[in-house]
Amino acid sequence: MSTDNTALDEPVHEARLWRDNGWTAQVIKNEDDEGWAVAMFKAGVSEPALVGPWTMGRDKKNPKPLDVAAFNTLVKTASEVIRRHEQQLHAQLNKTLHVAHDGVWTKVTLEIVPAEDEPYGWLRAHDASGAALAQVKVPASFRFNQTTAQAWVDAGFERPAGRD
Repeated sequence: MSTDNTALDEPVHEARLWRDNGWTAQVIKNEDDEGWAVAMFKAGVSEPALVGPWTMGRDKKNPKPLDVAAFNTLVKTASEVIRRHEQQLHAQLNKTLHVAHDGVWTKVTLEIVPAEDEPYGWLRAHDASGAALAQVKVPASFRFNQTTAQAWVDAGFERPAGRD
């Protein structure tokens, strides 16, 4: 995709390049075979959100031209790919468990903060009404499981041993 930033907000509706509403579709030669591919870029992002095969035209040599219907379908598909990626990342960085202590349930969460220099996590406890009970900072490598969550609650929310 071109790195020329001039008029990136301007709509473009060409046979192999379609830009509108913060998205760009670019039909490219598939280097692995004789076919064509389409790459979808979200504005401001250098990596494509989606790359997939593109239909050949009637002459079986050139790609089918982009049109509004195809572009809208590609935007919807690329948006869904981004949404799923964000959900997966959120699930990797945020974990929740429930543990019982003296007959009372406590919700224990771990939120990893993926800081570039030193990632870390927040270990938090909440009661059944959602009120905060405790919070401690832990390394991003903290092993969060039923056993460690239970041990933290049982110890009265003391900072886990050997943790930052």
